[in-house]
Parts: sequence; structure tokens; C-alpha cells
Amino acid sequence: MFPALLSEKEASPLLPVVEHHHHHLQITTEENCCRRQLVEYALLLSSLLLTAFQFLVLYAFDGTCTSSNATLSQIAAGLHFSIPASLPTAVVFFVAAPYIARAEHIVVVSAIELSADMSITRPNPRFLTRTNRSFTSQIRSYAAPGEGTIPFAKKKYVPTTGTYPLGFRAGSAYSGVKASNTRFDDLALIASDTPCAGAAVFTTNKFQAAPVTVSRDMLKKRKGEGIRAVIINSGCANAVTGRGGIEDAVSMANSTDACFLAPNNSVDDLKGSRSIVMSTGIIGQRLPIQKITAKIPTAYHNLGATHDHWLATARAICTTDTFPKLVSRTFKLPSTQQQYCIAGMTKGAGMIHPNMATLLGVICTDAPIAAHPLRQALIAAISKSFNSISIDGDTSTNDTVAILANGAGGGQPVLSTASPDFQSFQETLTAFAVDLAKLVVRDGEGATKFVTIRVTNAATYKDAHRVASTIARSPLVKTALYGKDANWGRILCATGYAEGVDSVIPAETSVSFVPADGSGELKLLVQGEPEQVDEERAAKILEAEDLEIKVQLSEQEGEEAVFWTCDFSHEYVTINGDYRS
Repeated sequence: MFPALLSEKEASPLLPVVEHHHHHLQITTEENCCRRQLVEYALLLSSLLLTAFQFLVLYAFDGTCTSSNATLSQIAAGLHFSIPASLPTAVVFFVAAPYIARAEHIVVVSAIELSADMSITRPNPRFLTRTNRSFTSQIRSYAAPGEGTIPFAKKKYVPTTGTYPLGFRAGSAYSGVKASNTRFDDLALIASDTPCAGAAVFTTNKFQAAPVTVSRDMLKKRKGEGIRAVIINSGCANAVTGRGGIEDAVSMANSTDACFLAPNNSVDDLKGSRSIVMSTGIIGQRLPIQKITAKIPTAYHNLGATHDHWLATARAICTTDTFPKLVSRTFKLPSTQQQYCIAGMTKGAGMIHPNMATLLGVICTDAPIAAHPLRQALIAAISKSFNSISIDGDTSTNDTVAILANGAGGGQPVLSTASPDFQSFQETLTAFAVDLAKLVVRDGEGATKFVTIRVTNAATYKDAHRVASTIARSPLVKTALYGKDANWGRILCATGYAEGVDSVIPAETSVSFVPADGSGELKLLVQGEPEQVDEERAAKILEAEDLEIKVQLSEQEGEEAVFWTCDFSHEYVTINGDYRS
């Protein structure tokens, strides 16, 4: 639109513009200008009078000190220094300030009460953006969660004790990767006392980070055998960093390997690195590799097997996480009924969506699982855990989940995927991975709700999973949940546009809310027909932190998939708008 065609109201750049239909309350631009000029003249006149008084005291005083003019003597002495010092301030105040005020179109508006037919219109978007950024930067700073910073509502998810696998130790150190983090550990090391089997699954993002490439190549070269450690830095993702990033990831691995090749500790098997490397943080920046490699020996020195060691290590891999995510438990294999331990940590609060959808995760067990069945068990577990969560629909460049098994718990090795022990271990690992993945969703950036999406009666599991995933990443569904709005039409809309799904039968589709308190579900849509929704009960259900959305695609018995997600809040925008600061 050409400027000449703008109306007087549209062309005005003033902020705010106050309109009213009653003439006696209308404030015009001319009145504002006059008021501003009067204020400026009054300030200028006051300054001139004050300056005249200062010079009168300074130059009219004859310098003799008597009891009657002792006070004036002190004032005069002070003015010798204060007047020159005040001149720059006067120039800024009376020359620069009015100029800036005019340039920014600042309007002085008296305080009035806005009635029903008054409105503030056409805010200057540049002014609002500038103002919002200044306030945001003052009130928010994100770093790894330290002592005392975990929100009260999230403390229940942080374990106070744990049972950890034999032969594994964890440690952390501070390296100062990110300038805004001045005291929290940002380097984590999880190590086995003996070489062990290892496996990992990685992001499907085409811009895969350097540590993903280096770790995948290492595991492939070693065929998942002889692994000793996982080394992780937070604060910088080492993603999209070219050849230099690859070199940095290799340096991290080599520095970690060197800790295990000390005299009387280990012998190099000449098969290359033994360490899996992970990084998380800002994309597109090189690692301060000298800082990191200098502190890897410190992390190695800090290794320990206690709960505090594991918890501190879980905290060290955090970025925008509000709490460390650590889980441990015991299990048995049917062949011997011998007890084993499994422990794991994960990090992630944003950029979470399959495939993979973890950001980072490390799982360790002292069960004797060989490399090949270990990898198969991990792939199966990931499908129904970390690949079934979504926070914002973005798949990270660094997503990695690794598992190590050192067999320190004893017993016969599990060598085949056909053995009963393997089936039992796979079920244990899947349930364990689900619990870890849920913690990621519960810590979603700015999230206020933990939402389970259950899709039933699909022709295939893939169809059910695709529908659940589509609902989980719908911004309209997620914002409605944040607003406690039982807008089931958005759920149905997402169900209908799920790509590659043939299982949806509109005339047989049903949607309902399932309360977390165990009471009966609230039916919203039954076989394609809308229900008379009890809005009061719906509001009560949506007030709770936990909620389940159930979608039945047809009346025929079929496959079921479960997905976990959270809502979208104002806080999510704030966090990601300031992430690099």
C-alpha cells in the first residue's frame, strides 16, 4: 500500500494512540506536543536558575572564612568540581533527550481511566519488540540446574537414592563451555571398569552433529565391543561445524581414552577409540576444545559409584532442563533369577520429536548382554519410548541414546535374540526407557501439562502411531490444552490430516478425555457424533497436571499406540527466544 493512500489514523506512528468517541476525553497530537514543550521549558528554566545561583555563590564569594560564611565556603569549594562534571549531563539531558524523544515518537499521555468504548490501537511493533526483549533479558537466564534451582513441583521426579550397576562409575567436572554458566559442571563421564558391549541409536536429522558421526563410526568399527566410556559436554552442540567439529569430537574421544590407558590400568587393543562422544547445546558454534580436554582428566578423577556421583553427572548434561533425569532399578533374568541393575540418565526439554527424540541418553546395566542382542533390544525399546514423545515437533541434530552392558553382575551371557533371557531383558529395557522418556516430556520447555495420547482400533500400529504423533505436535491442540479449553475439534482435525493413515473411519471415530484421578472418561465425540460436553467437568479435568486423550479410530478391534506430549505456553516462546543468550 502506498503512503499517500493511508488514512490519517493509519499513517500516525505514535504510541499509544488513544481513541474515544466523546470529544471531552479525546487527546490530540497537538495537545501532547504542547504539554511536552511546556515540560521541557520548565526544566530548562529551572536549570538556568540553579546554574545562576551556583555561579553567584562561586564568584561572588570573597574567599574569607568567617563563622557566618563557613557553609558557603564549603559549597563554593564543591562547585569548583561539580560544575564541570555536570556539563556533559546537562548536554545529554537538554539536547540529546528531546531529540531522542522526537525520534522515537514518545507521547506524553495523562493517566485516564479507559471506559468500555475506548481502545488502545496500533502499537508500534518495533517499540514493543524492543521493550519486550529488554525486560526478558533482565528476568531470565538459563543454565544447567544447580543446587536450589529445581522448581518445587519438579523435585518429586528427582530420586534421593538409587541402585546402580556393578562396575560402572559416573563423574563430572566444570569446563566453562558456555560463558553464561560460571559454576555448574558441564562435562559428564560414565565409565565401565572393564571393556563392555555397547550400542546406540542416533538422530535421523540430515545435519548430523560431529559427535554423532564419530560415535557411529567408532561403534561400527568395533562392532559394539570393547567400549569403556561415554563422554558428554553441555553448552555447545558441535553441530554444523565442518571438519573442525569432527576433529574436536575425535579429540574428546582420544582424551577420554587416554584416561584408561594410564600405567597399570589398561592395554590398548589397537582398534581405535573406546569412547562414545555426545554434545548438546547451541548449533553452529565450535567447541572450546582446549577447555574440555583439559578437564576430562578431572571428570575421570571424580568418578564414583554413589548416588550423588550419578545425580551430579545427570545434572552436568542439562541445558534448559529444570531438573536432572535419572532412573535406576533392579531386574532378574529367567534363566538364573539372578538380580541385575540398570541405570540411566537423559536430558532434553526442547527440540524433541522423533526420530530420535531424546536429545541425549545413557543407559548402563551389569547384565551379561552381548553386543548384537544389546543393539536389537535398544532399537525395540526406543520405538515405544523415546520415539513416542514430542515437545515441539523438532528433531535435534544431536539425538543419541547409548547403552552399555559390562556383565559385572555375572551369569551366562545372552548371545541370541531367541533366548528367553533376551525377551525378558527387552521388556525390562522398554519399560525402563519409557520411564526415562516420560521425564523428558515432564520437563518440556514451559510445559504445564503431561499429556498421554492413546490411539486405539487402528488397522496397524504404524497408523495408530502416526495419528498419535500428529495430535501430539499440533500447536492448536497444545495451546488449547494450555488454555484449559476442551476444544476437541482440534484433536479431530489433527486426526484427519495425519499423513499415510488409512485406518480413520469418521463415522466410527470417538474422542474422550480420561482424567488422571481414575474417574470415568469424559466423552466428547462418539462414533462421529458430538456429545453434550459438561464444560464444568472438562475444565476440572484440564486443571490437572496429567491428562489422557483417547482417540478410537473405528469400532473394529485393532492396534494401539501411546504417545506422550505436553502443552505450549508463553514460557516456551520466552525460553526459545532467548536461548543463545
